[in-house]
Amino acid sequence: MRIRGIALRLHPTWFVVLALLTILFAQEYQQTLGASAGVVLVWSIALATVLLLFLSVLLHEFGHSFVALSQGVKVRSITLFFLGGVANTESECRTARGEFLMAAAGPAVSLALALGLLLVQHKVVHLSPALGEMTMRLGTLNLMLALFNLLPGLPLDGGRIVKAIVWQLTGSQLRGVEVANALGRFLSLLALGLGLWLLLRNYGGGLWLLLLGWMGLGASRGEQQRLMLQRLLGEMRVRDVAKRRFRVLEATEPLRAVSRLRLTPTPAVATAPSTPSPAGAGATGEGPADWLLVCDRGRWTGVIDDEPLRQLPVQRWDDDRVRDHMRPLSSLPAIEENAPLWQAVLALEGSEPSRLLVLSPAGLPCGTVDRPDLGEAVLTRLGVRVPEAFLARARQQNAYPLGLALGSVARGIADAAEAPPAPPPSA
Repeated sequence: MRIRGIALRLHPTWFVVLALLTILFAQEYQQTLGASAGVVLVWSIALATVLLLFLSVLLHEFGHSFVALSQGVKVRSITLFFLGGVANTESECRTARGEFLMAAAGPAVSLALALGLLLVQHKVVHLSPALGEMTMRLGTLNLMLALFNLLPGLPLDGGRIVKAIVWQLTGSQLRGVEVANALGRFLSLLALGLGLWLLLRNYGGGLWLLLLGWMGLGASRGEQQRLMLQRLLGEMRVRDVAKRRFRVLEATEPLRAVSRLRLTPTPAVATAPSTPSPAGAGATGEGPADWLLVCDRGRWTGVIDDEPLRQLPVQRWDDDRVRDHMRPLSSLPAIEENAPLWQAVLALEGSEPSRLLVLSPAGLPCGTVDRPDLGEAVLTRLGVRVPEAFLARARQQNAYPLGLALGSVARGIADAAEAPPAPPPSA
């Protein structure tokens, strides 16, 4: 199901919570409504309460999503799971004001629902005690949902509000994330401590606090890792990760030279010079080089692939020259060696190229960069050593090692870089 292009999804854990909460509410309604209430009525009201509660959660997420759409942020989906719901957006908001409005929209919807339900509860209870009880519970639960989400720490809405306020005051989105994430970590540790204390005193609610604290701590750790990746992708330059994964041919060589190079094992060479090297110069890594660059008397002129070999008969391989079938060098996706690494990530994400040609300040080829090399360099900077088997698999799939999600991190940096600076706070 889709609403305004937003896919609605149910996580498998939602069905488990649906059953557990229905049982819990049925027991509570049985005690509240008394023995006069029939079994069918009790279970029907319990199931309706759970479904309406998750409808409230869905409306909460729609509050976030509709404001996000108004701020130019595309929302991919809304997923209901055992702890509520989450909206999946393509990028972050580009302004502190937009971030504030997006974060506040969800709790505002929940507060409005709570106020409306609690105001009509007295009228509904005269029509039906069971419906009045359900209305009161839904109003109370929506109030709790709003207040809980307003706690000032990521990943809660209150943490995003803190992030937006700090961003507005300091002009730094990164600083806002750091402050909100620190508060989120503190709240998670507090929930863990309080949950353990309640559990030792035989209060069942301690288990929920432990679960929330553990998940909050995991989210805080994930946000901290994201911050580290943002810093690295901003500090590192393309030249820091560039390898040489190309070979060089002279424009005057026969077309057979292309076939010869493809059959020649690739020696390991870490970097590439900015001037052409002899034919057969190798690339880092295993297997044949993907790119064959062409030079003519010391000048870079083009690139050639295997297509001419497939189209022409073998008898012509010695007569036709490389220059007769090469493409211009500009046909390759390229990036400057001094560019920040996040720009290379975005370039690799865009049109799904297998790699980028790295150019020196003079515009000469000086290396290449691809996802496996880039991911390995980032992980090495983080102190993570990737086993060779994982690197080989990443190279076969043209993917980042260990499933490193650099694309979303780079998009966040790009959004922040394009965001207008926050105005200074008024006196």
